[in-house]
Amino acid sequence: MPVDAAEYAAALRSYAAGVVLLTVRDDIDDVGTTVTSLMSVSADPPLVAIGLAAEGYPAEVLQSIGSCAVNVLGSADAILASRFSSAGRPSARHLLESVPWRRAPVSDAIVLDGALAALDCTVSSVVAAGSHVVVLLAVEGVPVLAPDGDPLLRLRGRWTDGAGAPLRRP
Repeated sequence: MPVDAAEYAAALRSYAAGVVLLTVRDDIDDVGTTVTSLMSVSADPPLVAIGLAAEGYPAEVLQSIGSCAVNVLGSADAILASRFSSAGRPSARHLLESVPWRRAPVSDAIVLDGALAALDCTVSSVVAAGSHVVVLLAVEGVPVLAPDGDPLLRLRGRWTDGAGAPLRRP
């Protein structure tokens, strides 16, 4: 029996997911997108995997460039996450005008100084998966690692803090 798409989406909205900002520097500009499908794959060697819409520009640029940064967002970053999840968004640098950042040593992608952590990565492999691609990333370095902080989560279509409480605008 086929799975109902609405039921499938509702079921997965019940799963709290950490929120990251994926950034890629290409020859033209910086590209960034909010991602909630990050998973640790291996500690030795250090590998993570992300899921991206196959037809989306971030997936195209990442596969072309072959490197990126993954910024783990904190609960104070809900507005930033919203900026990067909107359709038709401008350059990542424009969306980060008031946010301190620097370049990752290997990928040269944007890493946020205030992230809970940032991973400097290279693409290891890409697997087609329905409407998405799963990108396996080799972690080349950890240019940002905060000593503590509450993570930003996505739960039931809302940004939440580490305890699952909905975040409100200040």
